[in-house]
Amino acid sequence: MDLTASREHGRVGIRLVRNRDARVLQDHLLTNRAWLRPWEATSPDGAVSLDMKVGIRRLLQQYRDGAGVPFVMEYDGLVAGQLNVWGIARGSLSSATIGYWVSRDYAGRDITPISVAMATDICFEELRLHRMEICIRPENDASLRVVQKLGFRYEGLRRRYIHIDGDWRDHYAFALTREDVPYGVLNRWAEGQVPAHAADIPDSDRTAP
Repeated sequence: MDLTASREHGRVGIRLVRNRDARVLQDHLLTNRAWLRPWEATSPDGAVSLDMKVGIRRLLQQYRDGAGVPFVMEYDGLVAGQLNVWGIARGSLSSATIGYWVSRDYAGRDITPISVAMATDICFEELRLHRMEICIRPENDASLRVVQKLGFRYEGLRRRYIHIDGDWRDHYAFALTREDVPYGVLNRWAEGQVPAHAADIPDSDRTAP
């Protein structure tokens, strides 16, 4: 399926990453090291390259293989960050996971929740997936606000789940299924219909050692 066309809502847009985005994405990553490092995936086998030319080529190959959809997030037509749909599974599972980062210069403008909503709608409506998941470190308050705004349902604590910032980190898991949002994630949020407490985390998970 061709997902190269930009999708927009107000000043925010998402589109498939292009090879020529490498320079601006690399600049964002290098100038936002302190901002992004605590939330970046790492590898237990050693350092991960920040060469965006190589990274984009790999992401686009995954797209061609049907394993993921790599988007850039834009604000007023300028690249503000990345949003990746990864781990696409078909058949009886029919699901995928969303990950994202935004440059500090663009934080606080609802770029990420709007982009996540549009990407989830694409996955449900055009890719015909059934379930979308977002996993977030308990310390990442900004990312937790995204799932709270959009009403992703809290589904539990995953121990030492993903290698982040040099070690295996606990994550909270949130998800939506297509039945949860029959009129779309973005429409539900724009119309003020998001369930108030869907993303609430129980005290037992908040205080777990």
